[in-house]
Amino acid sequence: MSTPALELKNVHKSFGPAKIIQGVDLAVGKGENHAIIGPNGAGKSTLFNLISGLYSLSDGQIKLNGAVISGKKPYQIQRLGLSRSFQVSNIFQNMTVRENVRCGVLFSMGYGYSFLRNIGAQRDVQEKTAEILERVGLIDKAHLPAALLPYADQRTLEIAITIASDPDVILLDEPTAGMSRSETDRAVELIGHATKGKTLLIVEHDMGVVFGMADRISVLVYGQIIATGKPEQIRGDPKVREAYLGDDGEGEAA
Repeated sequence: MSTPALELKNVHKSFGPAKIIQGVDLAVGKGENHAIIGPNGAGKSTLFNLISGLYSLSDGQIKLNGAVISGKKPYQIQRLGLSRSFQVSNIFQNMTVRENVRCGVLFSMGYGYSFLRNIGAQRDVQEKTAEILERVGLIDKAHLPAALLPYADQRTLEIAITIASDPDVILLDEPTAGMSRSETDRAVELIGHATKGKTLLIVEHDMGVVFGMADRISVLVYGQIIATGKPEQIRGDPKVREAYLGDDGEGEAA
């Protein structure tokens, strides 16, 4: 059996007496599109924060491509090949679209911070930045301040920043939240194109997006995974229908 791209073993997280994550075990295979669903307050974003190093574990272990990453800082985990987006857009509003993406590109190409280097003269950086902007459809808006982008384009920019470091594993936290149906359809197409060949772990409330994109789905309820399986298995699981999808899970998942 091959080493999972991402593996969680008996992961716990408590804030004082509040137990938010309670013994999560999860293995995501290399190249898999894996979705985590669950009701509000289930602990989905907390789980992402644990994986990406924003929160420390209360107990358990997390591995990335077989190497333990629990206890490492977010930038160390990112440099090992894991990148994430956030539920609320996390971009540099006063920088241009190009500059936002370029920040993500720099470290992936071995450039550190330097006040003496003219970044605009680094041809390899400029070419990779342009390639990413082309992939996500923002090349025509590269010169604009990020704050002037429509909401859907800001979410797209965050995906561009997330993939700029060329990570092996990508975490997307509700990438289509707040979008219209047409914007969601475009975002799904973009995500599929931008993450092709990568391992994707996605938290998403839109069941149409989840069942259309995911190879497997895990259902998180009160900090515990109650089911993991292929979309058709999750759709028909009585525990899932009761806890999350409702009595007529087919209707909500459609």
